[in-house]
This record gives sequence, C-alpha cells and structure tokens, in this order.
Amino acid sequence: MSAADKDGKKVYIKTFGCQMNEYDSDKMADVLEAAKGYTPTDDPEQADLILFNTCSVREKAQEKVFSDLGRVKHLKAKGVMIGVGGCVASQEGAAIIERAPYVDVVFGPQTLHRLPQMLEARRETRRPQVDISFPEIEKFDHLPPAKVEGASAFVSIMEGCSKYCSYCVVPYTRGDEVSRPFDDVLTEIAGLADQGVMEINLLGQNVNAYRGKMGDTSEHADLALLLEYAAEIPGIRRLRFTTSHPNEFSPRLIEAYGKVPQLVNHLHLPVQHGSDRILMAMKRGYTALEFKSIVRKLRAIRPDLRLASDFIVGFPGETDEDHAKLMKLVHDVGFDASFSFIFSPRPGTPAAALEDTTPYETKVRRLQELQAAIEAHALTISEAMVGKVEKVLVTGTARKDATELMGRTECNRIVNFPGSLRLMNQLVDVRITTAYAHSLRGEVVTTEEVLSA
Repeated sequence: MSAADKDGKKVYIKTFGCQMNEYDSDKMADVLEAAKGYTPTDDPEQADLILFNTCSVREKAQEKVFSDLGRVKHLKAKGVMIGVGGCVASQEGAAIIERAPYVDVVFGPQTLHRLPQMLEARRETRRPQVDISFPEIEKFDHLPPAKVEGASAFVSIMEGCSKYCSYCVVPYTRGDEVSRPFDDVLTEIAGLADQGVMEINLLGQNVNAYRGKMGDTSEHADLALLLEYAAEIPGIRRLRFTTSHPNEFSPRLIEAYGKVPQLVNHLHLPVQHGSDRILMAMKRGYTALEFKSIVRKLRAIRPDLRLASDFIVGFPGETDEDHAKLMKLVHDVGFDASFSFIFSPRPGTPAAALEDTTPYETKVRRLQELQAAIEAHALTISEAMVGKVEKVLVTGTARKDATELMGRTECNRIVNFPGSLRLMNQLVDVRITTAYAHSLRGEVVTTEEVLSA
C-alpha cells in the first residue's frame, strides 16, 4: 500500500436495488479497505472515491444513474474518482463513459473484486477503465475474509440467473447461474459464526438453484444439503435464504423444513402472478395450481410458515379476468408481505416488445387493490401474535426511539421494545403487546442466556 493510499482515503457507496446489490456494496468496501485503505463515508463531499452500485430492474434506471452522476460531477475538480457498478454498468458498459466521460471506472457485479486494479490502471494510463465481463465465480476467490458487526449476516452462494423470464434483465446483466463451491460457502459461514453471527441469510438470484461442487469429487450439493451442513456449525441459530424460484423448490428442500430446526418459518417465494395465461407469457414455467401445491406441501410440514412474494401487475395483455385470478391466488395463499410493482419494460427483454394497451390508471388501481389485500392479511397475522412470546434477535436500536431496542422475530417481523443495550445481538424472549401495520411492540420476558450485570 502506498503512502498516499494510507492517508485516510474515504469511499462513498450508493446502492440501488436488491439485497444482492447490498451484499456486493459491502464487499466493495471490504476489497477497497483491504487493498487501498479506504474507509466508508456517508457524505459524498468528504469522499475520495464515489461509487454507484446500480440496479436495472426498474424503468428509467439508466436515467437515474446519470442524474446521480451529474450531482457529483463537480467533485472531479477536487480529484475525486467516480465509478459505476452493478447491473446498469453491465447493461450499458462503455456507453456510460461516452455519455459521462468524467467517470473513471465501470465494472459489473462479477468484477467488483478488480476495483483496486482498475483504479490503479486509471491513474497510470489516465484512461477510463471498463470491465463488465462474467468470470465464473472468480470474485469470491479474491475477496477478503468477511467482517461483520452484529449477529446477522448475508452470504452469497451463487451468481446470475438462467431462467430468462420474458420481463427480466438480470440474466443479461449478471450472467447465467454459477454456484460457489460447497466447502467455500461453509468456510465463510463458519468464519462468521466465529465472529458471533447467529443468523445467516443465503443469497442468490435463484438461491434454490444452488448446485455447489463438493471438494474434488464430481458430486454437487443442492440448497437442502447446504442448509443441513450449515445448521451443524456451532453458533448458527437461524437460517434464511432469498430469493427462490418455484421451479427449483424440490421435494428435498421442502423436507428440509422438517429436518432443519434452524430454518426459519419465513419464506420469500416470488410468484409474480395468479393467471396461468400471464405466467406463461412471463415464461415462469409453472401454473398457479402448481405454486399453491408447493405452498400446501410446505405448510403441511410447517403450519406456521409465513410467505412473502413478488408480484407484477399490468403485464402486457393483462385483463380484468387475469387480475381477478391474481387476487384469488393472494387470498387463497395468504401472503403477509410483498414486493409489488407495475410492469416496467426493460430494454432487450422479450416482454418489452409486447403490445400494452392497458391504461396506466387501471394498473395503479390493480396495484392498490393487491397491496391493500396483502396489508390487511399481514395485519391479521400480526394481531394474532399479540400476547404470545416470540424469540427476537436484537439487531439495533429502534428507528424512532434510540432509547429502545429493535429486533426481528423468526417470521421476519420487526419488534420494538424497551431494554438494556446489554441485550444487543442476543436472542431474547419478548411478549408481543401491540400490533401495527408494519411492526410489533413488545416487552422483554426473559433472555435466553444469563447476561452479566
């Protein structure tokens, strides 16, 4: 590390989009600190390096990037370096430099580990650097050991997507599905457990499509086997995974809900729609009945399983009858959380070429009806929790009152309650006293461990 690199350099990272991008941003910070001594800052005015980790799932994502770039352009006069990463970077590549020549580096999700070398090359050649290639899983071999603060952590177990849904740009920006080796994932989880992490959330675009190579053998582990082995690591108390695809929900994975007690009773399983006609046009590969069959089998093993999902309304050609079928699925399944959006055409995807004659006002009304139904069901579930004692993993102080604590139940609900900071990063028994639209309130009953005074 050069003397200049040691001189308190700071990096500002702005993240857009999914949890995978949040994970990647954390890794960018780790890589830059290990290689160049950068420390994070929340103020771009104080930064020596500004990075935008972008998402191209929503419409006008590219324009948002250039708008953000325009707001920091003036900092170039101070010698600040600017980079664009993530999915928009993969999609646009060198076109970003052409439109914004003051950008120094453009990199994709699979090349973030090369950031230090790209920045060095930019300084030496005085030319912008672009690397949006898809090296197979290479980045994980070049990342420093994971460092966390707290009892919960994310672990990426695979990259990319091979499903090619007609509306989705992810396969084009993150590449096809590639899984990390089985032993590498378990080593990372064990390292996190040694740092006091109790809850692990396994990440992937289609995380249940995981097929990790097992050592030097020709065998591959699926997600079910990975969960079973991860549960055996001392200190791991909770296991989550996101995001899943219904077509990859194998019988073995369903059975894991009966075999792995650390596997939480909360699942994010995107369905996208309830009309078979629309699901076919989306190229999802399953019917509404097949989706409900998966849920039925899961709930036969875990009756208290809580389901979150993703929904797209206003897909090209969607009729009132299609929307009614979506609403029926929502009521039949009983989702209690969702990411739901109006269809947004992404350049280069098959769905972008489909004729769309549905008025925007109709799409808004359908979205509001969907969200209201899910919110109502979620509140019903929350109200049924009042009076019950829940195990809560304390993750920080309450957002609205820093004198109180905040944590999450096994079913992923936020609970705020009064308590000592000694309870931070502990599993605590909390009696639920009040249910709100998006959170719960409670009071400490007992702590799981005897805590020193």
